[in-house]
Amino acid sequence: MEALERRGCSEEVLFAVRLALEEAVVNAIRHGNKLDPQKKILVSYLVEDARVTISVEDEGPGFDLDSVPDPTAEENLEADHGRGILLMRVYMDEVVYNEKGNRVTLTKMGIV
Repeated sequence: MEALERRGCSEEVLFAVRLALEEAVVNAIRHGNKLDPQKKILVSYLVEDARVTISVEDEGPGFDLDSVPDPTAEENLEADHGRGILLMRVYMDEVVYNEKGNRVTLTKMGIV
């Protein structure tokens, strides 16, 4: 976040990136690593020109993105989980999972 602040990113961009990053990290800890304190997550980032790319990888077995219930479906509206992926997709320009499903790469364009 400091690298983005130094670039003079708007509050809107900072909010979007912070929210998406927090969701990715929480998902990695909670769902990927199953709250196991022995497991780590790896966060890497690259700020270049007018974009930032952030990768969050956990040590879990991964997951099938297609198996995640749609949080906007009527039957899921009151569920207390399932919105993290949706929020990442709304606030970032690109959200890509590796084949295993234990690493997400987030990209935000037009950051300056």
